[in-house]
Amino acid sequence: MATAHRTYRSVLHPLHAILLAGTIPLFLGATLSDYAYSSTYNILWSIFASWLIAGGLVFAGLTLLCAIIGLFRADRRRGLFLVYFFLLLALVIVGFFNALIHARDAWGMMPTGFVLSIIVTLLACATTWVGFSSLSAGGKE
Repeated sequence: MATAHRTYRSVLHPLHAILLAGTIPLFLGATLSDYAYSSTYNILWSIFASWLIAGGLVFAGLTLLCAIIGLFRADRRRGLFLVYFFLLLALVIVGFFNALIHARDAWGMMPTGFVLSIIVTLLACATTWVGFSSLSAGGKE
């Protein structure tokens, strides 16, 4: 008698994946807006950056909520998921401080805001990489 072994995939929920992937363009746009402000000193670029950071924080916050729900699911590999969760938590915390720096006037937010925007963008890329590569990998649980 043949026995079939099932391989279960631990994948992200589609809403979770969309929210996670949406953080990169928003935070990258904020970084590029900060760069444009540092090159042109046009205040409109700093306003764009502030709004893009706010949007990125909304996406990251909702993604963190999905990750908290995912912590209680039994089919997750705990070690990889905890790395993903703490990267996402760091993204939200550093992104929040970046939003506070960008709440200053345009002259007061530079260069700290630009540096934080770069860090947040790199964290968003790392979090998305870990989220999609480790949580979507097939194999036995």
